[in-house]
Amino acid sequence: MTAQPTPKGAWKITFLLFLFMLVNFADKIVVGLAGVPIMTELKLEPESFGLLGSSFFFLFSIAAIIVGFIVNRIDTRWVLLALALIWALAQFPMVGTIGFTTLLVCRVILGAGEGPAASVAAHAIFKWFPDEKRTLPIAILSQGSAFGVILAVPALNWLIVNYSWHYAFGALGVVGLMWAVAWLILGKEGPLVQTAAMAANEPRIPYFRLLTSRTFAGCVAATFGAYWALSLGLTWFTPFIVKGLGFSQQQAGFISILPWVFGAVMVLLTGWISQLMLARGFTTRGARGVLGAVPLIVGGLILAVIPHVAPGALMIALLVVGSGLCGSIYVVCSPMLGEFTPVSQRGAIISIYGALYTLAGIVAPYVMGSVIQSAAAPLDGYMTGFTINAVILVVSGLLGLALLWPNTERARLTAHAVQPKFA
Repeated sequence: MTAQPTPKGAWKITFLLFLFMLVNFADKIVVGLAGVPIMTELKLEPESFGLLGSSFFFLFSIAAIIVGFIVNRIDTRWVLLALALIWALAQFPMVGTIGFTTLLVCRVILGAGEGPAASVAAHAIFKWFPDEKRTLPIAILSQGSAFGVILAVPALNWLIVNYSWHYAFGALGVVGLMWAVAWLILGKEGPLVQTAAMAANEPRIPYFRLLTSRTFAGCVAATFGAYWALSLGLTWFTPFIVKGLGFSQQQAGFISILPWVFGAVMVLLTGWISQLMLARGFTTRGARGVLGAVPLIVGGLILAVIPHVAPGALMIALLVVGSGLCGSIYVVCSPMLGEFTPVSQRGAIISIYGALYTLAGIVAPYVMGSVIQSAAAPLDGYMTGFTINAVILVVSGLLGLALLWPNTERARLTAHAVQPKFA
C-alpha cells in the first residue's frame, strides 16, 4: 500500500502546537518551582501545599471530557484558541497580593482550561498526518512539555529569585496571550478530516465497547502511573531539592531542568524508534505497546532504589532517570487509540483517556504532602512518597504490557459497529 502523503503546512502546525504545549507545561510547573516562596509567604504546611498542587486537577478531567465531545463537532482551531485565552487570563490575578483561596481558585480555573489541551492538540495533529506517520509528530508535540520546563524554568526562577513569584505568573499570562495571537493568524484546520460522505459510510462503534476495550484500559492504566510521577515532579521536585536536600532556590532552578532534559531525549527516541519499527514491519503491539510499557517498569524499579542511597547527586540522578523514562508512554498511546477509533469518535475517546489518567494529578501531590507532614523528618516523607510512586509505576507498566494490543483491537471492535443512524 502506498503511504498517504503529508499535507503541506503540517510541520508548521506541529511547531505551533509544540509551542502550545510549551506554554501549557510552563503554566503547570510554576507552582512547584515557586513552592518554597509560596509556602513561606502564605504560611502553608506541606499538606496545604499538596492540596494546592492537586487543585489544578479538580476540573481537569471533567473539562477534558466535555471538550472532547465538542471537538467532534467544532474545529480544533477555535477550541485551541479559547483554551489558550483561559490559561493567560487565569495567571494575571497572581500578579497582585493574594491569599491562598485566590491562588487555589485560579489554579482550578487554569486546570479546567488545560485539561483538554493535550488530547485536543493530538486530535488536531491527526488531521495533518496519516496513521503511519503520526508517532513522530506526536513525539514532537510531547516535547512541548519538556521544553516548556527547560526553557521556562531558568527565566521563571530568575524572576522568582530577583523579584517575586508573583511576576512569574504574570509573565506566563503575557506569553499565553502572545501564542493566542500567533495561532489566530497562522493556525489552520488539517485537511485529513471526515467529509459528510465519509461519515455516512463509516461505521460507529458503541462508546461502551471502545471504553472497555483492553487497549483503552491499558493506555489509561499505564499512563496513570506515568502521570503520577509527572504530577509529583510538577509540584514537589523543586521543594524536595530545597527542603529535602538543602540546595538554594537558585541551584534548585537548574537542577529542576534535568528530569525534563532526560525525558525529552526519551520521548524523541521513542517516537523515532517506534516509527522505524513500524517501517520495518513490526506490529503496533511491539512498536507502540511494548515500547511504551517496558520503560515504566524499569523507571519504577529505579525509583525504588532512591531510599537506599545517600542524599545527594546519586539520589537526584536516580530520580531524574526513573521519572524521565515514563515519557515513552505519552508518545504511543494516542496513536494506539487512533488505530481503532472511528474518526468521528476519536476526539472524545482521546479526551476521555486523558481525563482518566490525569486523575493521578489530583491524588499524587496531596498524598506526597500528607506523608511529608506526617513523617518524623521531611526527607523521610519524601522517601515514602517516592516508594509509593515506584510501586505505582511498576504495576501500571505491567498492566500496560498485558493489555496493549492495538493491532488486533480494530477487527474485534468493528464486529460490533453500527451505522451512524443507529448509533
